[in-house]
Amino acid sequence: MPSHRPSLANGNITMPSYTFHCNSCHRDLTLFYKTYRQYDDATHTCPHCQSTDLTRTITSVTIGRGSSSHDYTAMNANQMLSVFESGDSKAVGEMMKQVGATVPDSNLGENYNAAADKLSSGASMDSVERDLRNNALGKASDAPLPDLRPGKKP
Repeated sequence: MPSHRPSLANGNITMPSYTFHCNSCHRDLTLFYKTYRQYDDATHTCPHCQSTDLTRTITSVTIGRGSSSHDYTAMNANQMLSVFESGDSKAVGEMMKQVGATVPDSNLGENYNAAADKLSSGASMDSVERDLRNNALGKASDAPLPDLRPGKKP
């Protein structure tokens, strides 16, 4: 799991923040951690009632832009899902390319590669999904990609 690199937003360094809902006192709260490891190792506790009965909520996802690229292959499944949920088609396409490159001796097919290329170039996720359904990206014999939108099961 990669350590978090602070991002520069309007000249300010920001740390990753995680929003939770306390199921005991019913308050929303935000917790900050310097690294992903600290987040994973922490016992998340409500500062108001000290309960550990918290539900993580996703308020927004920001994919940083800059000269350095992300190593999507080092992300865990929840972090990758956050990239999908962000709606940033370029980040999703780049993640697909990086992850696809790690599959040894496997041809993921024209659909996968074409979808990754279109997303990386900025095509909307909806248009790429529509093209996949209509077999407009590659051979009809390619296995379809699963629907990874929130609430959908592959």
